[in-house]
Amino acid sequence: MSFLDNIKTFVRVVDLGGMSLAARQLRLSPAVISHRLQQLENHLGVRLLNRTTRTLQLTEPGTAFYEASQGVLRAIETAESVALDAGGIPAGSIRLGAPLGLGRRVISPLVAAFCAAHDRLSIRLRLSDHLLDLLYEAVDLSVRLAVLPDSNLIARKIADCPRLLCASPDYLDRHGTPQVADDLFRHECLLLRFPGSQQYRWALEPPAGPVTLHVHGRLDADDGDVLTAWALAGHGIVMKPLFEVASHLRSGALRPVLLDAPPPKATLAVVYPHRQLLPAKVRMLADFLVTELASMVKTESEGLDLRAFARAQ
Repeated sequence: MSFLDNIKTFVRVVDLGGMSLAARQLRLSPAVISHRLQQLENHLGVRLLNRTTRTLQLTEPGTAFYEASQGVLRAIETAESVALDAGGIPAGSIRLGAPLGLGRRVISPLVAAFCAAHDRLSIRLRLSDHLLDLLYEAVDLSVRLAVLPDSNLIARKIADCPRLLCASPDYLDRHGTPQVADDLFRHECLLLRFPGSQQYRWALEPPAGPVTLHVHGRLDADDGDVLTAWALAGHGIVMKPLFEVASHLRSGALRPVLLDAPPPKATLAVVYPHRQLLPAKVRMLADFLVTELASMVKTESEGLDLRAFARAQ
């Protein structure tokens, strides 16, 4: 095993705070991780980590080596980027995260096309409607569709995405159409729910000012496409980005409600962990996704007359 691989393993262990987490991410056994750390310490002639069964703690030499190692790894990334920008061939693996529905329908074929054009690259696509911890999951780049919180991530905006509440004509015929935000308390609201999810609290922006409603419903799921399917089947009202339900609005399968009290816009963006330099292969994929997804959002959303859809019977 090379000295550089041992350095990368050491940095990952420190970043994640444990050998078992590093082993899971690197797809190695804890024994192999431990062996690499021992090799590195033997090579340097110093102890880098004080290890117990429960904790890892950097020694003073370990702290100095960790800080210096980050500079080494950034220098390698810089060299790779310079070579690729000068006409080199991108190679290696990229870990990409994306929301479930958007990932299945849109991003997975884009990723396949990108890989077909770059035959020395491989992409591991991780789909989840949970907000992935990029460091913990060892994700290089993630597509997010959300009201982005402040964080230590770098976000590159693709588009602002209007959201709306909508339901099937059948549901509205049976239960009535809400006229003001408080009417939602008398309706079945289809909720995206998982640990940490905020979407059982719907934020709306009526003319009188923003409100947050603790809505309820008998159906919730951790997959946004399931919520769309339930709405189409007449089970309740759903909150969705406009571009995701545009085809259903055009066909009349869904009808917008409460257009005077819309949810705040979501941001579609690619995000990546804070670092001085984005590896060239990751930057290439980010550029590709930004271009393709911006075009998709514009194509799906432009020319829609929501009030005409709301009046349709």
